[in-house]
Amino acid sequence: MNFLDDKNMENFKSILMEDNTNPKDVERQSLFYIIAGNEDLYSKRKHIYDFAERAINPECLESSEVDFSSSSRALIRLGYNLYNSYSDKYTTPIDILYGLDSDNYVLALNSLDIRFGVEREMEICSIDEGKENEDYCIGG
Repeated sequence: MNFLDDKNMENFKSILMEDNTNPKDVERQSLFYIIAGNEDLYSKRKHIYDFAERAINPECLESSEVDFSSSSRALIRLGYNLYNSYSDKYTTPIDILYGLDSDNYVLALNSLDIRFGVEREMEICSIDEGKENEDYCIGG
């Protein structure tokens, strides 16, 4: 599993312990990875997920009780969708990914990897007639 930084890893472990998440529960892990990797979401995690009921709280997206930025709302929608296929009119790839900064974009991609059990290479390069071309490299 790829973490953005040590804080992301610490927050993730903390949420897993708070929820008592089963190690095989990739649906919750993908949601919690998103929450743990964004400080705004982490500080508001109890509005996003009900730890007592062990359930998501989609009402937080429309409630005025807590203020989320548009990118935070997009990440919550992605996490909810990975958790239980939640969707609303804003749960499309374009709506979710379009406004994310580079850190949140990587967070979103890593959450997909967790949910679907895929280990991505940190660098993806296009192969042009058997030659690697650095102009086409993405990532590290």
